[in-house]
Formats: sequence, C-alpha cells, structure tokens
Amino acid sequence: MVMCKYVERGIGQMTVIQVNTAEQRRAVRWIRERVFVEEQGVPRELEYDEHDATAIHLLVLDENGRPVATGRTRPYDEDKMKVERVATIAALRGKGFGYELMSAMERVARREGRMILTLGAQVQAIPFYERLGYSIVSEEFEDAGIPHRTMEKRIEEN
Repeated sequence: MVMCKYVERGIGQMTVIQVNTAEQRRAVRWIRERVFVEEQGVPRELEYDEHDATAIHLLVLDENGRPVATGRTRPYDEDKMKVERVATIAALRGKGFGYELMSAMERVARREGRMILTLGAQVQAIPFYERLGYSIVSEEFEDAGIPHRTMEKRIEEN
C-alpha cells in the first residue's frame, strides 16, 4: 500500500509505503542495522523484538526507489498507537524523509481509529519531534543504553 507519493523541492520524488513483501522487510532491516546496530551500538538482540512480526512497518523510498528511512507503529491502547524504530540513513537526515515518515504514521493511526501517537524519543531527537508537534510526557529513561523521553501528539481527524 502506498501511503503517499509527492514531489518536494530539493529532494525530488519520495514514496512512503506500508511494508508487505520480503524485499521490503529486508530493506527495513538494512536501515535498522545501519542506524541502530552499527551507528548507535544497539545490541542486535535488543533491536529486534516480538513486535516486529505484528507491527505496521513503513518504508520511505527516495526518487530512485532506494530505501532511506523506516519506522513501525502498533496499537498501544484503545486511544494510542506507539511509534517505534524510526530511522533515517545518516547521510540523508534533514532532507524531509523523517517528516514524511511521521506524517504517514499519523495517517496509519487515523486509519486504525487512534488519535494519539506515543513514542520513546532519543534525547538527541527531541527537537525533531517537537517541530512535529510532540510534547514530552515523561522523565528521562534509558533504552538500550541511550537516554530517551516519552513524547505524545494528539492528531487531528481529517
């Protein structure tokens, strides 16, 4: 399922898809390996968990169809979807891929009947999420040795 396809000045055409094929799942894994395991040092056994099998995974493809960003979401409670494993290839950060990924996460939440997105933001990524309208709702905590804070956003119905 294509979540969106559009043209943005400076980065060309980008596509956000819901992951359905083995090839797309390999692309998700490739991004997560680069970002979390190699770049951030997250142990592989912590990176992959029981939610990978049931979560809704999204994949961002650049204008040439190359995978550049990913994330997953899953029902958290009757009102919330939890956003997890948001990752963009390091060299491509700041080009709008994360923004479009998070916009697609909101569309998934609406489709699933949830109006709140919650996530554990790495402290260094908090400004990114704040620009998207997320608010901090917890004290700092550690996940995989990385400081995080829980953030939430109420999304509008469209």
